[in-house]
Amino acid sequence: MKILVTGGLGYIGSHTAVQLVNAGHEIVIVDNLSNTSEDVAQKIADLTQVEIVYEILDLLDIAALENVFKTHKFDGVIHFAGLKAVGESVELPLKYYENNVSATVNLMNLMEKYKVNKMIFSSSATVYGDPVTVPIAEDFKTSATNPYGQTKIIVENMMDDYSKAHPEFSGVALRYFNPVGAHESGLIGENPNGIPNNLVPYIAQVATGQRDHLRVWGDDYDTIDGTGVRDYIHVEDLAHGHLKALEYTEKENGMEYVNLGAGKGYSVLEVKAAFEKASGREIPHIVFERRAGDIATSFANPQKALQLFDWQVQYNLDRMCQDSWRFIDNLEKGEEK
Repeated sequence: MKILVTGGLGYIGSHTAVQLVNAGHEIVIVDNLSNTSEDVAQKIADLTQVEIVYEILDLLDIAALENVFKTHKFDGVIHFAGLKAVGESVELPLKYYENNVSATVNLMNLMEKYKVNKMIFSSSATVYGDPVTVPIAEDFKTSATNPYGQTKIIVENMMDDYSKAHPEFSGVALRYFNPVGAHESGLIGENPNGIPNNLVPYIAQVATGQRDHLRVWGDDYDTIDGTGVRDYIHVEDLAHGHLKALEYTEKENGMEYVNLGAGKGYSVLEVKAAFEKASGREIPHIVFERRAGDIATSFANPQKALQLFDWQVQYNLDRMCQDSWRFIDNLEKGEEK
């Protein structure tokens, strides 16, 4: 199939792009480089031995986006593009509604105009808000505790409404838990701009000396070691989930919501220990008071992905940390040259 990949130069998008090409799909990437760099396109090409077609553009520029639809006849869209910092979304809500919702309206308008009926959406476990119990299943009530999560719910609802108006449409919202890791080559991985929002990139910055210590928010939860437990998933497993979802859209119409998670959790200190083992470096940490709104344990029920897609995770925490460290170590060595 010929697939438009929005945000395809980003962390999850780039890993999915590699797997799509290796599986025989033809891809066109659009990205505005808001949280990545153009050299990722060459790295995808190096990993696949295929020249990558990409355009640097913003989905808010509907004329530029329409030119892409005019030039290429797409069979489907995998939609990664969007802003994703929870804290920033609280401070700049309109920026998030514009980039995550208005941009998706532009995209779906063009999909409708050019009769593209398959869409995989990069959603998030944030749509569950503060769930009362675990494991978290897709039929749990959705509720957002911040504008970022709210934008994900709105786009899911848009896709659902669109599917009811267009019976030929096949949409899947993939609700990610916590992506970790990097491609085994160490060529592509997660390298966020500024202060990382996620645990493993933050730990990596402590390991490389960019930060003095890891902040641990609370060590008195009812968990294995008192620290918060979360569901972490290797980015390669996550990317593979997109390919399986795409296969599903070839067979089924309508709208589905599917968790992509490991179905088990690791504590903050377990992740820290695994990263110390992978990197051979000590990660100092300081315990702070619990943050308001944080819950002790959160992990997915991944059974629906297994039933619909025949998908389940292949990689464990040690592998996630080893691959993350290989990528970070390569970056560090590159900067030293």
